[in-house]
Amino acid sequence: MNKKIVVIDDEQSVQDVVRAYLEKDGYLVYVAGNGGDGLALAERTTPALIVLDLMLPDVSGEEICRQIRQRSDVPILMLTAKASEDERVGGLQLGADDYLTKPFSPRELVARVRAVLRRSQDVETPLVEVLSFDGGALEVDTVQHEVRRDGAPVDLTPNEYKLLVTLARYPGRVYSRFELINHVQGYDFEGYERTIDAHVKNLRKKIEPDPRHPRYVETVFGAGYRLHKA
Repeated sequence: MNKKIVVIDDEQSVQDVVRAYLEKDGYLVYVAGNGGDGLALAERTTPALIVLDLMLPDVSGEEICRQIRQRSDVPILMLTAKASEDERVGGLQLGADDYLTKPFSPRELVARVRAVLRRSQDVETPLVEVLSFDGGALEVDTVQHEVRRDGAPVDLTPNEYKLLVTLARYPGRVYSRFELINHVQGYDFEGYERTIDAHVKNLRKKIEPDPRHPRYVETVFGAGYRLHKA
């Protein structure tokens, strides 16, 4: 069955190019020209991925991303004409899985879509099926692809889940940001350090009792991150 992709972008030329290349690659593509229609389309079609422009006529892409994340962990590839690293990292902090700067190569767009979808489905599975921490307060179920805190499921994006699984495989081991970006994204790029910091910040908000004083995901200054070894 062909995977569905929703494209939310107000530029007709971008819509046409993205639709043509993604349909050629075998996807079912649905297009919306503004944020409101895009949200409705995403709810109606339950896509495998959303391509979201940062600059929309009715509401910002950041707000759309925020609203999507309140309802779903569907992968989001953000398009932006803004070159600022702060703005790109801001999108990742809101829950976007990847970004592409306009103008972009349609072939690169297709490659990024493939990579994001692959990462959302292909997480390396540890030998132990359920990883338990803090006396069972935090559990990572690698069979069900589920994270539980105090027994309640936690909704993570694909990148947040993969980041947690990477750290959980070897508790206490320090991973550099470079290592983590390659585990999570599958490649490195300029600004990767702040990208990982954004994912860690989001992950802490969801799994830590007090994100300001992390119990699980620890920062090792000058080195990277590790999962606390209880």
